[in-house]
Amino acid sequence: MTSAAPPSPQAAALPADAAGPQDAAEPKVVPARHYWRWAAGAAVLVLAAQFAHGLVTNPAWEWEVFFRYLTADSVLRAVWVTLQLTVYGTALGFALGLVVALMRLSRSPLLSGAAWLYVWAFRSIPLIVQLLFWFNLAYLYEELGIGIPFGPVVWSFGTMHLVGAMSAAVIGLALHQAAYAAEILRGGFLAVEPGQLEAAAALGIPRHRQLRRIVLPQAMRSVLPNAANEIVSLFKGTSIVSVMAIGELFYQVQVIYGRNGRVVPLLMVATVWYIVLTTLLSVVQYYVERHFARGADRTPPPTPLQRARAFARALKSSSGHLTPLWEKR
Repeated sequence: MTSAAPPSPQAAALPADAAGPQDAAEPKVVPARHYWRWAAGAAVLVLAAQFAHGLVTNPAWEWEVFFRYLTADSVLRAVWVTLQLTVYGTALGFALGLVVALMRLSRSPLLSGAAWLYVWAFRSIPLIVQLLFWFNLAYLYEELGIGIPFGPVVWSFGTMHLVGAMSAAVIGLALHQAAYAAEILRGGFLAVEPGQLEAAAALGIPRHRQLRRIVLPQAMRSVLPNAANEIVSLFKGTSIVSVMAIGELFYQVQVIYGRNGRVVPLLMVATVWYIVLTTLLSVVQYYVERHFARGADRTPPPTPLQRARAFARALKSSSGHLTPLWEKR
């Protein structure tokens, strides 16, 4: 049996930290210092603090008047009217917009041309003009009838009490919204890979099922952000119907400060309600986008609750590895 040779004296004399490059200590990575970013952040904090200080200390804001009217019955009823206008205008506008979008994509030049003309007309005319036209429908047409085209009228009715202020507002908002919704939906449909429709047609899937099962779920991923912006824009645009003396939020605020002269606090009441409701719409948009992001290549973004839980877990795990200052060398 042979035994291993003893190490040479030269090898034994080498220090431990000179064994080789693989055992050398890794260089310390020092993060870059962004001084301009820190300065900009400090400036933003100072400006925010000054603004908050002005809100609290400036008596011209009249916060006692603001809190008195924030949840007043008349204001809450006006908020409900604003929500009704938003829901009705959105539902009817996107339903009609879907029809117009399909007409734009039709191979029929008549349908495609009519849809293009509709979008062109209603995007060109300001919303307030459209609302006033519908509000004054009785002035344009005293009677409307149903019968044979260019022939005798079978049934007619007066328009004086047919379209009231609320109906005119809903019709005007819906028709205006439909023009923009049609273009948003058409863009979403065009974003779907045409090869999928060709494969579905080769498998014998009917056209309506292709639209419902293949096109719409994929188109919604690109439609939702723009559609949500349009809904928020419509929600804030309901303030335009105040010219028709409809008791929505902005009109009611105008009525109140017209009586008591407290313009600024009443405008702040409307501002806070618009901010709160827009925030709620944004939260709904977030979760709807998460729902339609399932099955896509990208991972659905975490919810705010999931982010809070992950942050709490990170704090909990890092707290066990903290070294007290008196133990550091």
